[in-house]
Amino acid sequence: MDRAVTVLEILAQHGEAGVTEIAAELGVHKSTAFRLVGALERRGLVEQPGLRGKYQLGFGIIRLAGAMAAGLDLTQQSRRVCEDLAAELGETVNIAIPSGDMVVNIDQVRGASAVVTQNWIGRQNPLHSTSSGKVLLAHMRKSDQRRVLRAHLEEITPSTITDPEALRAELDEILERGFATAVEELEVGLNAVAAPVRGLSGEVVAAVSASGPSYRMEENKLESIGEIVLKAADEISTRMGHMPAA
Repeated sequence: MDRAVTVLEILAQHGEAGVTEIAAELGVHKSTAFRLVGALERRGLVEQPGLRGKYQLGFGIIRLAGAMAAGLDLTQQSRRVCEDLAAELGETVNIAIPSGDMVVNIDQVRGASAVVTQNWIGRQNPLHSTSSGKVLLAHMRKSDQRRVLRAHLEEITPSTITDPEALRAELDEILERGFATAVEELEVGLNAVAAPVRGLSGEVVAAVSASGPSYRMEENKLESIGEIVLKAADEISTRMGHMPAA
């Protein structure tokens, strides 16, 4: 792995290089360098633009950098909205993005009532067990959605939805009303509401959620909280460049 990263650094420094040059800088046999370059080429991280045997950084680098930049841009653009939402509700607000078949929180703001100092940033959870995850799952491509529903749906709490048909029906409801709820499905005593954040082209790129103890975020209040979270999600989407259809 260290050698592969060094190959990328060599190409970034020189612009382009052949296998012989790369091998010399790495201090390895030419066949070793060729295997390293080949693996990187298959991943789109390096490419050969012509027949001269020279390699340069590939568009896969741009894809990875773009994903990082998008994540940074999302947290920057959503921060003020999340702070306002946390202040309005008094609860913890998170921004979450998909990570394979999981959901991961990338930013968090605590409201005044959030006495528990649990840090959710970087925590991955199954899509089916959180409000953010269910929002992302509802807006997934149908083929990806079917794959998740066919897999084992872990029962994290007694309230976690593990029946694929029941979950599919709830995903349809999420699409219709615009937001998702989770009632003690990730942790006993914790309720949450989430709504989708859209990018420039209208695709759902993230979810914003509000979560709090079930004695405060009571189930009969989640509908009204959902409308507030949905409004915040729409504001973040606008800041991300999304223009809703007229």
